[in-house]
Amino acid sequence: MHATAGPAPDQAAAPVPYRQIRAAHTAGTVTVYQAYAPSLGLPAARDGRFPPAWKRERMTWIKPSFLWMMYRCGWATKTDQETVLAVEITREGFDDALRRACLSHYEPRTHRDREAWQEAVRRSPVRVQWDPERDLRLNPLPHRSLQLGLSGPASRAYADEWTVSIRDVTPLAAEIRALVQAGDLGAARALLPVETPYPAGMLEHLGA
Repeated sequence: MHATAGPAPDQAAAPVPYRQIRAAHTAGTVTVYQAYAPSLGLPAARDGRFPPAWKRERMTWIKPSFLWMMYRCGWATKTDQETVLAVEITREGFDDALRRACLSHYEPRTHRDREAWQEAVRRSPVRVQWDPERDLRLNPLPHRSLQLGLSGPASRAYADEWTVSIRDVTPLAAEIRALVQAGDLGAARALLPVETPYPAGMLEHLGA
Protein backbone atom coordinates (compact mmCIF):
# COMPACT_ATOMS: atom_id res chain seq x y z
CA MET A 1 0.00 0.00 0.00
CA HIS A 2 1.39 3.38 -1.02
CA ALA A 3 1.07 6.63 0.87
CA THR A 4 -1.30 8.87 -1.07
CA ALA A 5 -0.58 12.39 -2.20
CA GLY A 6 -2.51 15.23 -0.61
CA PRO A 7 -2.16 18.50 1.19
CA ALA A 8 1.13 18.78 3.03
CA PRO A 9 1.83 21.16 5.89
CA ASP A 10 3.71 24.34 5.05
CA GLN A 11 7.20 23.29 6.03
CA ALA A 12 8.46 26.86 6.06
CA ALA A 13 5.87 27.91 8.65
CA ALA A 14 5.70 24.87 10.92
CA PRO A 15 8.25 24.46 13.71
CA VAL A 16 10.41 21.58 12.52
CA PRO A 17 13.39 20.12 14.39
CA TYR A 18 16.71 21.11 12.85
CA ARG A 19 17.51 17.49 11.97
CA GLN A 20 14.54 15.20 11.44
CA ILE A 21 13.68 12.37 9.05
CA ARG A 22 10.44 13.10 7.21
CA ALA A 23 9.17 10.56 4.71
CA ALA A 24 6.17 8.94 3.10
CA HIS A 25 5.87 5.70 5.02
CA THR A 26 3.47 2.91 5.85
CA ALA A 27 3.52 0.33 8.62
CA GLY A 28 6.08 -1.70 6.71
CA THR A 29 7.73 0.53 4.12
CA VAL A 30 9.34 3.91 3.56
CA THR A 31 9.64 5.74 0.23
CA VAL A 32 12.93 7.23 -0.94
CA TYR A 33 13.83 9.00 -4.16
CA GLN A 34 16.58 8.72 -6.74
CA ALA A 35 17.06 10.11 -10.25
CA TYR A 36 18.70 8.32 -13.16
CA ALA A 37 19.14 8.44 -16.90
CA PRO A 38 16.10 6.96 -18.70
CA SER A 39 18.21 4.02 -19.86
CA LEU A 40 18.41 2.85 -16.24
CA GLY A 41 15.40 4.48 -14.59
CA LEU A 42 12.75 3.31 -17.04
CA PRO A 43 13.65 -0.41 -16.88
CA ALA A 44 13.81 -0.17 -13.08
CA ALA A 45 10.28 1.28 -12.93
CA ARG A 46 8.98 -1.17 -15.53
CA ASP A 47 10.31 -4.25 -13.73
CA GLY A 48 9.99 -3.00 -10.15
CA ARG A 49 13.63 -3.79 -9.43
CA PHE A 50 17.02 -2.42 -10.34
CA PRO A 51 18.48 -3.97 -13.51
CA PRO A 52 21.89 -5.66 -13.71
CA ALA A 53 23.29 -2.39 -15.14
CA TRP A 54 22.70 -0.75 -11.75
CA LYS A 55 26.18 -0.91 -10.22
CA ARG A 56 25.77 -2.53 -6.85
CA GLU A 57 29.39 -1.97 -5.83
CA ARG A 58 29.08 1.83 -5.94
CA MET A 59 27.79 4.08 -3.20
CA THR A 60 24.22 5.14 -3.89
CA TRP A 61 22.43 8.02 -2.14
CA ILE A 62 18.74 7.77 -1.27
CA LYS A 63 16.58 10.69 -0.16
CA PRO A 64 13.22 10.55 1.66
CA SER A 65 12.48 14.18 0.71
CA PHE A 66 10.73 14.63 -2.65
CA LEU A 67 11.58 18.33 -2.81
CA TRP A 68 15.22 17.74 -1.97
CA MET A 69 15.29 15.28 -4.87
CA MET A 70 13.74 17.95 -7.08
CA TYR A 71 16.48 20.35 -6.04
CA ARG A 72 19.17 17.77 -6.75
CA CYS A 73 17.86 16.77 -10.19
CA GLY A 74 16.48 20.18 -11.22
CA TRP A 75 12.93 18.86 -11.57
CA ALA A 76 14.29 15.98 -13.70
CA THR A 77 16.05 18.28 -16.18
CA LYS A 78 19.70 17.57 -15.35
CA THR A 79 21.73 15.23 -17.51
CA ASP A 80 21.44 11.58 -16.46
CA GLN A 81 18.77 12.54 -13.90
CA GLU A 82 15.79 12.79 -16.23
CA THR A 83 13.89 9.88 -14.64
CA VAL A 84 12.84 10.28 -11.01
CA LEU A 85 12.10 7.08 -9.13
CA ALA A 86 10.09 6.62 -5.95
CA VAL A 87 11.59 3.50 -4.39
CA GLU A 88 9.54 1.86 -1.68
CA ILE A 89 11.80 -0.11 0.65
CA THR A 90 11.24 -2.09 3.81
CA ARG A 91 11.37 -0.20 7.07
CA GLU A 92 13.43 -3.06 8.44
CA GLY A 93 16.16 -2.35 5.89
CA PHE A 94 15.94 1.42 6.32
CA ASP A 95 16.09 1.15 10.10
CA ASP A 96 19.05 -1.21 9.92
CA ALA A 97 20.88 1.27 7.69
CA LEU A 98 20.22 4.08 10.16
CA ARG A 99 21.52 2.01 13.06
CA ARG A 100 24.71 1.20 11.19
CA ALA A 101 25.23 4.67 9.72
CA CYS A 102 27.80 7.29 10.57
CA LEU A 103 28.04 10.92 9.60
CA SER A 104 29.97 11.61 6.42
CA HIS A 105 31.97 14.31 8.22
CA TYR A 106 33.44 14.81 11.67
CA GLU A 107 31.35 16.75 14.20
CA PRO A 108 32.93 17.60 17.58
CA ARG A 109 29.54 17.71 19.31
CA THR A 110 28.59 14.25 17.99
CA HIS A 111 31.84 12.27 18.06
CA ARG A 112 34.14 11.63 21.00
CA ASP A 113 37.10 12.65 18.87
CA ARG A 114 38.25 12.55 15.25
CA GLU A 115 39.75 9.09 15.69
CA ALA A 116 36.40 7.71 16.89
CA TRP A 117 34.69 9.15 13.82
CA GLN A 118 37.33 7.69 11.50
CA GLU A 119 36.86 4.28 13.08
CA ALA A 120 33.09 4.54 12.59
CA VAL A 121 33.67 5.41 8.92
CA ARG A 122 35.91 2.36 8.49
CA ARG A 123 33.33 0.05 10.06
CA SER A 124 30.13 1.30 8.44
CA PRO A 125 28.92 0.90 4.85
CA VAL A 126 26.34 3.66 5.44
CA ARG A 127 26.84 7.45 5.47
CA VAL A 128 24.49 10.24 6.50
CA GLN A 129 24.41 13.84 5.37
CA TRP A 130 21.95 16.43 6.64
CA ASP A 131 21.24 18.93 3.88
CA PRO A 132 18.96 21.99 3.90
CA GLU A 133 15.38 21.01 3.15
CA ARG A 134 13.80 22.84 0.19
CA ASP A 135 10.54 24.66 -0.41
CA LEU A 136 8.47 24.50 -3.60
CA ARG A 137 10.73 27.06 -5.27
CA LEU A 138 13.70 24.92 -4.16
CA ASN A 139 14.97 27.59 -1.81
CA PRO A 140 16.72 26.28 1.34
CA LEU A 141 14.72 26.03 4.55
CA PRO A 142 16.22 26.40 8.05
CA HIS A 143 15.85 22.71 8.89
CA ARG A 144 17.66 19.71 7.44
CA SER A 145 16.71 16.68 5.39
CA LEU A 146 18.35 13.25 5.44
CA GLN A 147 20.53 11.83 2.71
CA LEU A 148 21.52 8.21 3.21
CA GLY A 149 24.53 6.85 1.35
CA LEU A 150 24.74 3.07 0.92
CA SER A 151 27.85 1.20 -0.15
CA GLY A 152 29.03 -2.39 -0.30
CA PRO A 153 26.66 -4.80 1.45
CA ALA A 154 24.17 -2.03 2.22
CA SER A 155 23.96 -1.02 -1.45
CA ARG A 156 23.44 -4.60 -2.56
CA ALA A 157 20.80 -5.20 0.12
CA TYR A 158 18.97 -2.02 -0.94
CA ALA A 159 18.78 -3.14 -4.56
CA ASP A 160 18.10 -6.82 -4.09
CA GLU A 161 16.47 -7.28 -0.66
CA TRP A 162 14.88 -4.10 0.66
CA THR A 163 13.17 -2.85 -2.49
CA VAL A 164 9.44 -3.50 -2.52
CA SER A 165 8.43 -1.40 -5.54
CA ILE A 166 9.82 1.21 -7.91
CA ARG A 167 7.64 3.86 -9.53
CA ASP A 168 8.45 6.48 -12.15
CA VAL A 169 7.29 9.79 -10.66
CA THR A 170 8.78 11.99 -13.39
CA PRO A 171 5.30 13.02 -14.65
CA LEU A 172 4.39 14.10 -11.10
CA ALA A 173 7.57 16.17 -10.91
CA ALA A 174 6.74 17.86 -14.22
CA GLU A 175 3.17 18.59 -13.11
CA ILE A 176 4.26 20.14 -9.81
CA ARG A 177 6.98 22.16 -11.52
CA ALA A 178 4.49 23.56 -14.05
CA LEU A 179 2.18 24.68 -11.24
CA VAL A 180 5.06 26.32 -9.37
CA GLN A 181 6.11 28.16 -12.54
CA ALA A 182 2.51 29.30 -12.99
CA GLY A 183 2.49 30.66 -9.44
CA ASP A 184 -0.15 28.21 -8.20
CA LEU A 185 1.70 27.06 -5.10
CA GLY A 186 -1.43 25.81 -3.39
CA ALA A 187 -2.21 23.37 -6.19
CA ALA A 188 1.45 22.36 -6.37
CA ARG A 189 1.60 21.70 -2.63
CA ALA A 190 -1.54 19.56 -2.80
CA LEU A 191 0.24 17.17 -5.19
CA LEU A 192 3.31 16.65 -3.03
CA PRO A 193 3.77 13.23 -1.46
CA VAL A 194 2.77 13.38 2.20
CA GLU A 195 5.94 13.25 4.27
CA THR A 196 5.54 12.98 8.01
CA PRO A 197 8.11 12.54 10.80
CA TYR A 198 9.58 9.05 10.60
CA PRO A 199 9.75 7.14 13.91
CA ALA A 200 13.45 6.34 13.75
CA GLY A 201 14.12 6.37 17.48
CA MET A 202 17.24 7.90 18.98
CA LEU A 203 19.79 9.09 16.44
CA GLU A 204 22.47 10.66 18.63
CA HIS A 205 25.18 8.92 16.60
CA LEU A 206 23.91 10.91 13.63
CA GLY A 207 23.76 14.24 15.45
CA ALA A 208 19.96 14.29 15.66
